[in-house]
Amino acid sequence: MGSPANVQNMLRTYGRQLTSAKRLARFRRALRAAGSEDEVEISRRARRKELVEKIAREIIENLIVSNTDNPMVVEIVNDLERQTGTRYLFEYPLDGNDVRILKETENGPLEVRGEERLTTMKRLWDMTVEKVDRTML
Repeated sequence: MGSPANVQNMLRTYGRQLTSAKRLARFRRALRAAGSEDEVEISRRARRKELVEKIAREIIENLIVSNTDNPMVVEIVNDLERQTGTRYLFEYPLDGNDVRILKETENGPLEVRGEERLTTMKRLWDMTVEKVDRTML
């Protein structure tokens, strides 16, 4: 058996995977439910906007918090850091609560709260939507 740190790291990874799997299952259920509703004529622009937002939500909810090497995610996180001058870490706590945002400071990581958290999430959302919209055919 590995060291306690390795076991703890493995459990943390498993917790993230479990949380991501639950989130993905909810996302898939929502997609299926949306497909079964009455077919309403929606303009191409509205459909595109809806799809862009779903993809952006998926990127934020699953990829950014998983520290992936996905080029789009790396670009979004780097752009956020360039715009704010701050390095951020996004993580979901094992208890399943909302994403935590930590920023690196001289005194170590510090949780972002309140208005700064809202501003950071809005900026992240806007950047992600814009990037997805630009890269989508």
